Amino acid sequence: MYRIIKILLKIFPRPLLIKISLIVHKFVAFFMRGNNVNCPICEGNFRKFLPYGYIKKRENALCPGCLSLERHRLLWLFLKDKTEFFNGNRLKTLHIAPEQCFIGRFKKMKNLDYTTGDLESPIVDVKMDVCNIPFKDEAFDIVICNHVLEHVNNDNKAMSELYRVMKKNGIGIFQVPLNIKSDVTDEDPTVTDRSERERRFGQYDHVRYYGMDYFERLKSVGFTINLDAKNYLNNMCINNQTRWGIIPQDILPIVKK
Repeated sequence: MYRIIKILLKIFPRPLLIKISLIVHKFVAFFMRGNNVNCPICEGNFRKFLPYGYIKKRENALCPGCLSLERHRLLWLFLKDKTEFFNGNRLKTLHIAPEQCFIGRFKKMKNLDYTTGDLESPIVDVKMDVCNIPFKDEAFDIVICNHVLEHVNNDNKAMSELYRVMKKNGIGIFQVPLNIKSDVTDEDPTVTDRSERERRFGQYDHVRYYGMDYFERLKSVGFTINLDAKNYLNNMCINNQTRWGIIPQDILPIVKK
Protein backbone atom coordinates (compact mmCIF):
# COMPACT_ATOMS: atom_id res chain seq x y z
CA MET A 1 0.00 0.00 0.00
CA TYR A 2 2.80 2.43 0.89
CA ARG A 3 4.49 1.90 -2.48
CA ILE A 4 1.25 2.80 -4.26
CA ILE A 5 0.78 5.93 -2.15
CA LYS A 6 4.40 7.01 -2.74
CA ILE A 7 4.11 6.56 -6.51
CA LEU A 8 0.87 8.56 -6.60
CA LEU A 9 2.43 11.39 -4.58
CA LYS A 10 5.38 11.65 -6.95
CA ILE A 11 3.55 11.28 -10.28
CA PHE A 12 0.23 13.09 -10.02
CA PRO A 13 -0.22 16.84 -9.42
CA ARG A 14 -1.92 17.84 -6.18
CA PRO A 15 -5.30 18.89 -7.69
CA LEU A 16 -5.68 15.50 -9.38
CA LEU A 17 -4.64 13.65 -6.22
CA ILE A 18 -7.38 15.45 -4.32
CA LYS A 19 -10.03 14.33 -6.81
CA ILE A 20 -8.79 10.72 -6.84
CA SER A 21 -8.59 10.45 -3.07
CA LEU A 22 -12.17 11.64 -2.61
CA ILE A 23 -13.31 8.42 -4.30
CA VAL A 24 -10.70 5.81 -3.39
CA HIS A 25 -10.44 6.36 0.37
CA LYS A 26 -14.02 5.21 1.03
CA PHE A 27 -13.26 1.74 -0.29
CA VAL A 28 -9.97 1.54 1.63
CA ALA A 29 -11.68 2.59 4.86
CA PHE A 30 -14.21 -0.24 4.56
CA PHE A 31 -11.49 -2.90 4.35
CA MET A 32 -9.40 -1.33 7.14
CA ARG A 33 -12.12 -1.48 9.81
CA GLY A 34 -10.93 -2.66 13.24
CA ASN A 35 -10.39 -1.56 16.84
CA ASN A 36 -6.68 -0.87 17.23
CA VAL A 37 -6.66 2.84 16.40
CA ASN A 38 -9.20 5.63 16.47
CA CYS A 39 -9.38 8.83 14.44
CA PRO A 40 -10.74 11.69 16.60
CA ILE A 41 -11.76 13.60 13.47
CA CYS A 42 -13.97 11.10 11.62
CA GLU A 43 -14.38 8.93 14.75
CA GLY A 44 -13.54 5.86 12.69
CA ASN A 45 -11.99 2.74 14.24
CA PHE A 46 -9.45 0.84 12.17
CA ARG A 47 -6.94 -2.00 12.33
CA LYS A 48 -4.25 0.60 11.78
CA PHE A 49 -3.58 3.89 10.06
CA LEU A 50 -1.95 3.70 6.64
CA PRO A 51 1.75 4.44 6.04
CA TYR A 52 2.57 7.80 4.46
CA GLY A 53 5.53 9.95 3.46
CA TYR A 54 7.19 11.42 0.37
CA ILE A 55 10.69 10.28 1.30
CA LYS A 56 10.69 8.53 4.66
CA LYS A 57 7.80 6.18 5.42
CA ARG A 58 5.86 6.84 8.61
CA GLU A 59 3.80 3.93 9.89
CA ASN A 60 0.29 4.55 11.27
CA ALA A 61 0.08 8.01 9.69
CA LEU A 62 -2.86 8.32 7.26
CA CYS A 63 -6.45 7.75 8.37
CA PRO A 64 -8.28 5.68 5.74
CA GLY A 65 -11.58 7.21 6.83
CA CYS A 66 -10.95 10.94 6.41
CA LEU A 67 -7.34 11.09 5.12
CA SER A 68 -6.10 12.92 8.21
CA LEU A 69 -2.43 12.76 9.16
CA GLU A 70 -0.86 12.87 12.61
CA ARG A 71 -0.66 16.67 12.61
CA HIS A 72 -4.31 17.05 11.65
CA ARG A 73 -5.47 14.82 14.49
CA LEU A 74 -3.27 16.70 16.96
CA LEU A 75 -4.69 20.04 15.84
CA TRP A 76 -8.28 18.73 16.07
CA LEU A 77 -7.70 17.49 19.62
CA PHE A 78 -6.19 20.81 20.69
CA LEU A 79 -9.03 22.83 19.20
CA LYS A 80 -11.62 20.67 20.98
CA ASP A 81 -9.73 20.52 24.28
CA LYS A 82 -8.32 24.02 24.63
CA THR A 83 -10.43 26.43 22.55
CA GLU A 84 -14.01 27.52 21.83
CA PHE A 85 -13.53 26.84 18.11
CA PHE A 86 -16.35 24.27 17.91
CA ASN A 87 -18.94 25.87 20.19
CA GLY A 88 -18.07 29.51 20.72
CA ASN A 89 -19.15 32.79 19.15
CA ARG A 90 -19.36 33.20 15.39
CA LEU A 91 -15.86 33.24 13.93
CA LYS A 92 -14.89 34.61 10.54
CA THR A 93 -12.36 32.04 9.34
CA LEU A 94 -9.92 31.90 6.42
CA HIS A 95 -8.52 28.46 5.62
CA ILE A 96 -5.67 28.46 3.10
CA ALA A 97 -4.89 25.15 1.37
CA PRO A 98 -7.69 23.41 3.29
CA GLU A 99 -7.13 19.79 4.21
CA GLN A 100 -9.74 17.28 3.04
CA CYS A 101 -10.24 15.96 6.55
CA PHE A 102 -11.26 19.45 7.72
CA ILE A 103 -12.98 21.28 4.88
CA GLY A 104 -16.32 19.44 4.85
CA ARG A 105 -16.59 19.45 8.64
CA PHE A 106 -15.70 23.12 9.01
CA LYS A 107 -18.15 24.13 6.29
CA LYS A 108 -20.97 22.52 8.26
CA MET A 109 -20.16 24.36 11.50
CA LYS A 110 -22.80 27.02 12.11
CA ASN A 111 -20.49 29.18 14.23
CA LEU A 112 -17.95 29.59 11.40
CA ASP A 113 -18.17 32.11 8.58
CA TYR A 114 -15.81 29.92 6.59
CA THR A 115 -13.81 30.87 3.48
CA THR A 116 -11.23 28.67 1.75
CA GLY A 117 -8.43 29.78 -0.55
CA ASP A 118 -5.56 28.22 -2.49
CA LEU A 119 -3.45 28.77 -5.59
CA GLU A 120 -4.17 25.36 -7.15
CA SER A 121 -6.74 23.33 -5.23
CA PRO A 122 -9.98 22.51 -7.13
CA ILE A 123 -12.10 22.50 -3.96
CA VAL A 124 -11.63 26.07 -2.63
CA ASP A 125 -13.81 29.19 -2.70
CA VAL A 126 -11.12 31.68 -3.77
CA LYS A 127 -8.04 31.25 -5.97
CA MET A 128 -5.33 33.23 -4.18
CA ASP A 129 -1.62 33.72 -3.55
CA VAL A 130 -0.65 33.70 0.14
CA CYS A 131 1.77 36.56 -0.61
CA ASN A 132 -1.10 38.69 -1.93
CA ILE A 133 -4.23 37.72 0.02
CA PRO A 134 -7.28 39.39 -1.60
CA PHE A 135 -9.02 40.49 1.62
CA LYS A 136 -9.02 43.70 3.62
CA ASP A 137 -7.00 44.34 6.76
CA GLU A 138 -8.17 42.63 9.98
CA ALA A 139 -10.89 40.63 8.21
CA PHE A 140 -10.65 37.27 10.02
CA ASP A 141 -10.84 35.97 13.58
CA ILE A 142 -9.01 32.77 12.64
CA VAL A 143 -6.52 32.12 9.86
CA ILE A 144 -5.44 28.53 9.13
CA CYS A 145 -2.48 28.02 6.80
CA ASN A 146 -0.90 24.62 7.29
CA HIS A 147 2.06 23.22 5.35
CA VAL A 148 2.14 26.14 2.94
CA LEU A 149 4.99 28.41 4.06
CA GLU A 150 7.69 25.82 3.27
CA HIS A 151 6.61 26.12 -0.39
CA VAL A 152 6.79 29.94 -0.52
CA ASN A 153 9.95 31.70 -1.66
CA ASN A 154 9.26 34.86 0.34
CA ASP A 155 7.87 33.47 3.58
CA ASN A 156 8.30 36.79 5.39
CA LYS A 157 5.92 38.42 2.91
CA ALA A 158 3.45 35.56 3.36
CA MET A 159 3.63 35.81 7.16
CA SER A 160 3.09 39.57 6.94
CA GLU A 161 -0.01 39.02 4.80
CA LEU A 162 -1.37 36.46 7.28
CA TYR A 163 -0.82 39.01 10.04
CA ARG A 164 -2.47 41.79 8.04
CA VAL A 165 -5.76 39.98 7.39
CA MET A 166 -6.08 38.74 10.97
CA LYS A 167 -8.14 40.71 13.48
CA LYS A 168 -6.60 41.99 16.70
CA ASN A 169 -6.63 39.10 19.21
CA GLY A 170 -7.19 36.74 16.28
CA ILE A 171 -5.71 33.26 16.15
CA GLY A 172 -3.37 31.84 13.52
CA ILE A 173 -2.64 28.15 12.94
CA PHE A 174 0.47 27.75 10.81
CA GLN A 175 1.84 24.20 10.86
CA VAL A 176 5.00 23.48 8.85
CA PRO A 177 7.54 20.65 8.62
CA LEU A 178 9.69 21.44 11.66
CA ASN A 179 13.15 20.09 12.47
CA ILE A 180 13.10 20.20 16.26
CA LYS A 181 16.76 19.12 16.34
CA SER A 182 17.93 22.26 14.55
CA ASP A 183 17.91 25.81 15.87
CA VAL A 184 18.24 27.26 12.38
CA THR A 185 16.15 26.88 9.23
CA ASP A 186 17.88 25.24 6.29
CA GLU A 187 17.15 27.20 3.12
CA ASP A 188 18.96 28.03 -0.09
CA PRO A 189 17.13 29.70 -2.99
CA THR A 190 19.74 28.44 -5.44
CA VAL A 191 18.68 24.83 -4.84
CA THR A 192 16.21 23.99 -7.60
CA ASP A 193 17.08 20.36 -8.36
CA ARG A 194 14.19 18.12 -7.31
CA SER A 195 16.35 15.38 -5.79
CA GLU A 196 18.46 17.87 -3.85
CA ARG A 197 15.36 19.57 -2.50
CA GLU A 198 14.06 16.19 -1.38
CA ARG A 199 17.35 15.46 0.35
CA ARG A 200 17.65 18.79 2.14
CA PHE A 201 14.08 20.00 2.56
CA GLY A 202 12.10 16.75 2.57
CA GLN A 203 10.07 17.26 -0.60
CA TYR A 204 10.78 18.29 -4.19
CA ASP A 205 8.60 21.41 -4.00
CA HIS A 206 9.82 22.66 -0.62
CA VAL A 207 12.23 25.59 -0.56
CA ARG A 208 13.30 25.24 3.11
CA TYR A 209 13.22 23.00 6.16
CA TYR A 210 12.28 25.08 9.19
CA GLY A 211 14.28 24.87 12.40
CA MET A 212 13.14 26.10 15.80
CA ASP A 213 13.82 29.68 14.67
CA TYR A 214 10.47 29.38 12.86
CA PHE A 215 8.82 30.85 15.95
CA GLU A 216 11.15 33.86 15.84
CA ARG A 217 10.18 34.41 12.21
CA LEU A 218 6.53 34.50 13.21
CA LYS A 219 7.28 36.89 16.06
CA SER A 220 9.26 39.17 13.72
CA VAL A 221 6.09 40.15 11.81
CA GLY A 222 4.13 40.81 15.02
CA PHE A 223 2.66 37.48 16.17
CA THR A 224 2.87 36.18 19.74
CA ILE A 225 3.29 32.44 20.31
CA ASN A 226 0.68 30.32 22.12
CA LEU A 227 2.90 28.39 24.53
CA ASP A 228 0.03 26.14 25.68
CA ALA A 229 -0.28 24.87 22.10
CA LYS A 230 3.49 24.54 21.71
CA ASN A 231 3.63 22.29 24.78
CA TYR A 232 0.23 20.60 24.38
CA LEU A 233 1.59 17.06 23.92
CA ASN A 234 3.39 17.15 27.26
CA ASN A 235 0.13 16.28 29.02
CA MET A 236 -1.14 13.61 26.61
CA CYS A 237 -0.62 10.04 27.80
CA ILE A 238 1.35 7.62 25.61
CA ASN A 239 -1.63 5.28 25.17
CA ASN A 240 -3.74 8.06 23.67
CA GLN A 241 -0.90 9.22 21.45
CA THR A 242 -0.65 5.69 20.06
CA ARG A 243 -4.39 5.14 19.68
CA TRP A 244 -4.90 8.47 17.92
CA GLY A 245 -1.75 8.16 15.81
CA ILE A 246 0.07 11.23 17.15
CA ILE A 247 3.81 11.89 16.73
CA PRO A 248 5.15 12.33 20.31
CA GLN A 249 7.57 15.14 19.38
CA ASP A 250 5.09 17.16 17.32
CA ILE A 251 4.67 20.86 18.08
CA LEU A 252 1.64 23.03 17.31
CA PRO A 253 2.58 26.49 15.98
CA ILE A 254 -0.44 28.54 17.03
CA VAL A 255 -0.12 32.32 17.26
CA LYS A 256 -2.10 35.38 18.30
CA LYS A 257 -2.20 38.93 16.97
